[in-house]
Amino acid sequence: MSGLSISESLTLLAQRFPGQVTFSTSWSIEDQVIAHHILDANLPISIFTLDTGRLFAETYSVWSATNSKYDTRVKAYYPDRSLLEKFLDEKGPNAFYESVANRKECCFIRKVEPLRRALQGQAVWVTGLRAEHSPERKDHAVIEWDEGNKVVKYNPLLHWDTDAVREYIDKNDVPYNPLHDRGFVSIGCAPCTRAIRAGEDFRAGRWWWEDNSKKECGLHAN
Repeated sequence: MSGLSISESLTLLAQRFPGQVTFSTSWSIEDQVIAHHILDANLPISIFTLDTGRLFAETYSVWSATNSKYDTRVKAYYPDRSLLEKFLDEKGPNAFYESVANRKECCFIRKVEPLRRALQGQAVWVTGLRAEHSPERKDHAVIEWDEGNKVVKYNPLLHWDTDAVREYIDKNDVPYNPLHDRGFVSIGCAPCTRAIRAGEDFRAGRWWWEDNSKKECGLHAN
């Protein structure tokens, strides 16, 4: 994919793997860049989102605005009811604050397991992963093999910085989450996300009660 633009790369992948290229969006500002590339050009790439059931109201608003602007309907995947009910019955609604193990179990139920279902039958998974977001993500490659999900993973914005993302959003009038204007950098579930303070790193607003070395949900295991 070296030397190709994002649009050219996405088009090539869609041609090479017809009906088997999908993009996962969390409605983050970087994901909106990729969504615009796909939807504005009407590329034959499916788009899905993981609705954990604990997202911010602003996240649902940008979801709705995206559907409206591009006349689309992004497919949502939800947590398995039996797994979620068992977790809540046994440990309670805020168990993720009590231990890393509980938090990772919650992430698995609300994100990882639905992702596995969403990627079944797909050959290529397109993501908005950016190296700037955490030290662990610097080890990823633009094109890589995801062993856990058995798909090729394409991370077109891996080496984009925040200024480049913002410039693209503004230039193309792309809907984005207003929480990004209030100090929220990485936006996930409402109970697990806060705005970052001056001098804090990008990942400080996620699971802020945990050690920095543990701040991944399992979606992008390397």
